[in-house]
Amino acid sequence: MTQPAQAPRHGDEAWRRLLEWLCGSLAALALFAIMMLTLVDVTGRKLLSQSVPGSLEMTELLMVVVIFAGLPLVSMAGEHVVFDSLDPWLPPRVRRVQGLFVDLCCVLGLLGLAWVMWGMAGQRAGDGETTAQLKLPIAPFVYGMSVLCAVTALVHAMLMLRPVAHHHVGVEAEGTT
Repeated sequence: MTQPAQAPRHGDEAWRRLLEWLCGSLAALALFAIMMLTLVDVTGRKLLSQSVPGSLEMTELLMVVVIFAGLPLVSMAGEHVVFDSLDPWLPPRVRRVQGLFVDLCCVLGLLGLAWVMWGMAGQRAGDGETTAQLKLPIAPFVYGMSVLCAVTALVHAMLMLRPVAHHHVGVEAEGTT
């Protein structure tokens, strides 16, 4: 009987690892690009009196990538800001319901945000909107933001279905009874 119960957990774990690798790699590459861009820009300004054209625009777009790629990771790890001043006085069952409610609000809010962003990206693509200096198209970045919001919503939905101890007080940690 333990075999079927563990199969979904293995699948969940594989999905988590894949998501951590994809989002973590995307955020790390964008952060590394910001670091290298800053190094080259500052060095060029100090030594050659010439900065990298469009460095501010590139940094802004790369920061969007870092922030939105990190969003699913922060949610998965339970590292977001929480208000837990009342938790010591609430019974575990109430805290569990509260956690479910918060995750549900996150799912709905993030899916709504993803939907609105997808529409905005389509408008920007249709208008051919670009950045001011480098003329980079803005729509792909907004589409990416939308997709990563939807992925974060899926993370919260997963947490509702399979809560983990570090997310929801009152949920037993794996291996304890």
